[in-house]
Amino acid sequence: MTLEAVLDVVGAVLILIGASLALTAAIGLVRLPDVLNRMHAASKPQTLGFLTLCVGLALVLRDGGATSMLALAAGLQLVTAPVATQMMAKAAYRTGQYRADLVVSDDDRARTGDDDEQNR
Repeated sequence: MTLEAVLDVVGAVLILIGASLALTAAIGLVRLPDVLNRMHAASKPQTLGFLTLCVGLALVLRDGGATSMLALAAGLQLVTAPVATQMMAKAAYRTGQYRADLVVSDDDRARTGDDDEQNR
């Protein structure tokens, strides 16, 4: 098997993994109960899926111009998606647009004495 064939197979596998992670993020946006959980689903698997997809495409295309554009897109994705998700979740928390029964704050844990040390 030649090096090009190996790169094509590895690139195809990475593209499939990236697409499945993006699908998982989309399903999480539809299925999760409130905005804070949805923001987590929108950020984590979607970003990792996009990065995996970019690496797979770079391996398959093997073109300097395409690889530089994919690297630029991946870098911008790493900078913008988590920050935007954090800001949206913060705004939702401040305006009360979440299910309070699903949120446990640090103040609640300190008041009840429930911390990680006791749960071990």
